[in-house]
Amino acid sequence: MSTADSFVLQFVFVPTIDADMRTFKVHLLSDGSPQTTELYRFHHPVTGLSHGLTTFHRQNLTTNIFETAGQIEWSSDYNATVHFGLEEVHIRDLRKAKKSSSRSRRFKAAGSEYKWKMASDSVDLSCVDSRGKVIAFWNQEQSNLLVSPKGESILDRLVVTCFLNLWALRHLGQW
Repeated sequence: MSTADSFVLQFVFVPTIDADMRTFKVHLLSDGSPQTTELYRFHHPVTGLSHGLTTFHRQNLTTNIFETAGQIEWSSDYNATVHFGLEEVHIRDLRKAKKSSSRSRRFKAAGSEYKWKMASDSVDLSCVDSRGKVIAFWNQEQSNLLVSPKGESILDRLVVTCFLNLWALRHLGQW
């Protein structure tokens, strides 16, 4: 993936020990500038229960207003339905494994299939399109998601599926 035209999103998780990982922000990093722009807000109320509703908002960069982009309706820690606007997608359709031993998780967006693959270090993730071209790369050490221009049209899906894969790895301890 060429990094020249790509942009970087930094996931900012709440650093306290009792915080729910489903509450976090995503900042757009500016090239060569310490200034960032908050692009997404994910909020999950702390209830102590495994079910609940995570709402995610995206900032409209023209109006600077946060608009609801969708919701994740959790029925348990590993079972959820994601609402992207009016479209409902079950979590299993956003994290499909071809085989039980698979090191990748597939999802569909805008009529095409994409897949998140675990890097050889078993920490970082890359997302490729149906032709094997990397459109996004998750760097665990920096909590950054590098997104190519080709990924911009499915940005909500990339951010949400990246988070769902991180959730499975960190919270559930499984890929």
